[in-house]
Amino acid sequence: MGAVEKNQGKTLKTSFKMTVLAVALVGVAGCTAIDRKHGYAPSEELLADIVPGVDTKDSVSETVGVPSASGVLRDSGYYYVSSVVRHRGARAPKTISRELVAINFNTSGTVTGIQRFGLEDGRTIPLQRRVTDSNLQDKTFLRQLLGNLGNFDPGSFLNGSN
Repeated sequence: MGAVEKNQGKTLKTSFKMTVLAVALVGVAGCTAIDRKHGYAPSEELLADIVPGVDTKDSVSETVGVPSASGVLRDSGYYYVSSVVRHRGARAPKTISRELVAINFNTSGTVTGIQRFGLEDGRTIPLQRRVTDSNLQDKTFLRQLLGNLGNFDPGSFLNGSN
């Protein structure tokens, strides 16, 4: 009986060690960084093919592709944005790389300049949540309904029905 108990004890210890090892591996895998790339920014080689003063919006689209965004005001430029976001476990995602390529055009649609910006060139702009007041001031539905009884002109109903 002693040998059987010894084998069971070794098996139990081995299975416990394997379980601890498996939990440790899952924990380490959960903390592994995952980088995700979003968007597209053309390479320097593609941008070298664009000649300011010669190329137009159509030739730029053919050379480097359709932009991810364009100028809202006066359609002044094409903007290509690419970023790499690192996800690590339960932590908040962190942007580790961002690149913006701006191709500017004049009013006739000819390229006037090409600029490249990185994450270090930008600045973080905090979003501000602006909420419009409803001007209800904690009034119930019935109070609002009764409050509007004196706010109409009967003459406007008579003139509108003619």
